[in-house]
Amino acid sequence: QVQLVESGGGLVQAGGSLRLSCAASGRAFGTYGMGWFRQAPGKEREFVAAISWSGGNTYYADFVKGRFTISSDNAKNTVYLQMNSLKPEDTAVYYCALGTRFLGRNAWEYDYWGQGTQVTVSS
Repeated sequence: QVQLVESGGGLVQAGGSLRLSCAASGRAFGTYGMGWFRQAPGKEREFVAAISWSGGNTYYADFVKGRFTISSDNAKNTVYLQMNSLKPEDTAVYYCALGTRFLGRNAWEYDYWGQGTQVTVSS
């Protein structure tokens, strides 16, 4: 069984930075990639960024390009999301996800999910 544990969320002022971490344990055979999604109150869960587990291909939602960077440390089975120039509209619960078959922008493409970590950006 795969477990994903996010950390690094918190309260930050607009323009500030946070780095989220997601540690995977019990890694599934054939992990294809990992992604970050977020969900704000009253809104649907949306794709933020993804990275392939080998090769380092990365994908971003348009609204975070140039501000967020996804990276991974395969030796530690950990993926990171560096978030800079944060805006109040980035406030959401951020979820880490692991895919064993696909790497994409859709939640259904991921097989395992973390519990989420709250990010709050004050204006």
